[in-house]
Amino acid sequence: MAKFELKLPKMGESVAEATITNWLKNVGDKIEMDEAVLEIATDKVDSEVPSEVSGVLVEQLFGKDDVVKVGQTIAIIETEGGSSSAENSSVTSSAVEMPIAIAEVTKTINPEVSGAKETVAPADFSGSDKFFSPLVKNIAQQEGVSVAELESISGSGKDGRVTKDDILNFVKNRTNQPVVAQTVTPVAQPVVQNVQPTTTSAVPVSVNGGDEIVEMDRMRKLISGYMVASVQTSAHVQSFIEVDVTNIVKWRDRVKGAFEKREGEKLTFTPIFMEAVAKALKDFPGMNISVDGEYIIKRKNINLGMAAALPNGNLIVPVIKNADQLNLVGMAKAVNDLGNRAKAGKLKPDDTQGGTYTVTNVGTFGSVFGTPIINQPQVGILALGAIRKVPAVIETPEGDFIGIRQKMFLSHSYDHRVVDGALGGSFVKRVADYLEAWDINRDF
Repeated sequence: MAKFELKLPKMGESVAEATITNWLKNVGDKIEMDEAVLEIATDKVDSEVPSEVSGVLVEQLFGKDDVVKVGQTIAIIETEGGSSSAENSSVTSSAVEMPIAIAEVTKTINPEVSGAKETVAPADFSGSDKFFSPLVKNIAQQEGVSVAELESISGSGKDGRVTKDDILNFVKNRTNQPVVAQTVTPVAQPVVQNVQPTTTSAVPVSVNGGDEIVEMDRMRKLISGYMVASVQTSAHVQSFIEVDVTNIVKWRDRVKGAFEKREGEKLTFTPIFMEAVAKALKDFPGMNISVDGEYIIKRKNINLGMAAALPNGNLIVPVIKNADQLNLVGMAKAVNDLGNRAKAGKLKPDDTQGGTYTVTNVGTFGSVFGTPIINQPQVGILALGAIRKVPAVIETPEGDFIGIRQKMFLSHSYDHRVVDGALGGSFVKRVADYLEAWDINRDF
């Protein structure tokens, strides 16, 4: 019998850790090769971890909601015959056969954390998406610090995590704050003089007997946090432009059958729009940037994010890498692949990384236009409105007349900290120009 270490696999260049959301196999269960053992979640994508061997699960080294680093061993699988590597054998032997030794080593390496694990009360921190060490949780429980207060602490640790000193300072400052008695403001005194620029607590929501209270799922909590943070970070401003896409509609209607027959892919409007956006970004590289504090990062690659629907109805933004290097066929294949895998919940963490500009299609839901929120740390996002038949003035050498045209609105949200109106407006105008100049006789 041999023992195999199941490690958290690498999930992308910028993904360093993941949270265990569910164990699909219990200790003692038989596992086939490539069978999913557990489910994990990064900050954007949920996925499964399959087994590389067949055997029996003999130990789970982490529990649900634990945060695990890439490369860490998360489970031990006992296999039939064969032998594990020397490294796996030695580590597995000590992990499975000598749990007491491991406990002693843990206490020797980090007695503070070990002590926290032994004394921590079963306070419920499952409602938080942030990672807090057992020691921090223990201090929070002893000092009566709520989950909301704990999440409000600005951490000084790695990736902004709350350390022991952070929470102790929070408790100290909270204890030292003087108690201010509430007084009635005199009528003759201007109220503005008594208003203090302090954070105010949310007004409790009134709930009636027939109302239903549903807790946000993990993805909705993350999306909520991202949206609020983006609005607080960027100075959002919008530019709108109406585009005549009659030639594009006629061209697609004519070639979509032949396209699908030859390429095995459906031809939607999205790759056509993405092609125009990629061209415009090459013309205006000032839109293909990111902001890091007081620094501007000029991105070399044009990686287009496209908002797509997940099985639970939430939206996610997978990324088309090097979009400017793709022809229309390549763009269509990339759009369809990412869209289909998003609907099936099969996106990988790396599929959502590295975007430099984002496009969202609000017209899918019948919206004429929208004001999308910027996907940080990018500086712009383009919303595609619904295509509609509208009466329009058509200019000809013989004079003007009224005709039926296919039109849509483009809504461009951009970060006014680093993108001024001239750039933001010129960029979306260039996208419109590419779309209106579409060659109805072009090949695909």
